[in-house]
Amino acid sequence: MQQDGLILELQNGNERAFQRIYELYSESVYGIIYSILNDEAIAQEILQDVFLKIWNNSSSYNSDKGRFFTWILNIARNASIDHIRSKSHKNSKKNLAADNFVDILESRSNFSAKADAIGIKKYIDILKPVCKKLIDLLFFKGYTQKETAEELEMPLGTVKTRNRACINKLREMLAE
Repeated sequence: MQQDGLILELQNGNERAFQRIYELYSESVYGIIYSILNDEAIAQEILQDVFLKIWNNSSSYNSDKGRFFTWILNIARNASIDHIRSKSHKNSKKNLAADNFVDILESRSNFSAKADAIGIKKYIDILKPVCKKLIDLLFFKGYTQKETAEELEMPLGTVKTRNRACINKLREMLAE
């Protein structure tokens, strides 16, 4: 079955189509979620939540607005970031032993592996260093634009403008 037909069947409530979509995309989606959360159990939980959202909101997907895989990745990314910003996640991190912080810092800075996990590493490597840093903070670490501005010690407006320019450059490269 072609992808468009599969998506249409999903939107019509076909459970087999949903199962096939899960088979096709779950591994990649899990990779994205895990690269953001760095916790297998929570990543599995979020993965299930993401596919529930896909099932429940499939009618909101519109091919004119972007590719299906991009739509799924956005759901996964947003769910992961929502979890990071949740009160329960923040409370659980308060109780970590000091020796865990080294691992967290090392994994959070492993930008190259995260970019490679979604297949855009070769494109990101071409970008300017400021773009790499912005994409890392905003998309892989879940920072808000305000938090990114504070981290990089630059005005919020500059972060917004540079982010837009970096994403547009990435889009141009991906379209080629």
